[in-house]
Amino acid sequence: MNIPLYNIHEAMQEDLQRIVEIYNSTIESRTVTADLEPVTAESRQAWFDAHTPEKHPIWVVRMEDGEIGAWMSFQSFYGRPAYQATAEISIYIAEEQRAKGLGSFLVERAIAECPRLGLTTLLGFVFGHNEPSLRLLRKYGFMQYGLLPRVATLDDIERDLVIMGRRIDTV
Repeated sequence: MNIPLYNIHEAMQEDLQRIVEIYNSTIESRTVTADLEPVTAESRQAWFDAHTPEKHPIWVVRMEDGEIGAWMSFQSFYGRPAYQATAEISIYIAEEQRAKGLGSFLVERAIAECPRLGLTTLLGFVFGHNEPSLRLLRKYGFMQYGLLPRVATLDDIERDLVIMGRRIDTV
């Protein structure tokens, strides 16, 4: 069995366009993001700039051919100091790279890096009908922390938002 080699690194400004392309590729499915129309790199610049390598990084995964095949971000949760050890994670995988283990690779890496990042809790906000993402998080010990029923409307269908969480032991 050939095990793919992934090169993960901090996202750089020149990666933003590809990050946005991968993000936009998920919109049509109506299972991954609440955005209903494509976004632009310009509209995501402030979001990109709000991330820092030492606390809330954005990571990109380069495939063997050099192309970015996936990305992950750590987002400040609720923006208040008492929550500084909690982060929301988001993972987006290019269509041609899905179901190849990149999600597992990124979640494992996120958990391993929590002590360095000063994080003790990871959260994932996932639509209730996004079973692949829920299954991925459950595989790594995330539990349902909350349920927001019918809070999103996607193509006239009301959808639940599931809050998944995992406590990370740092000792």
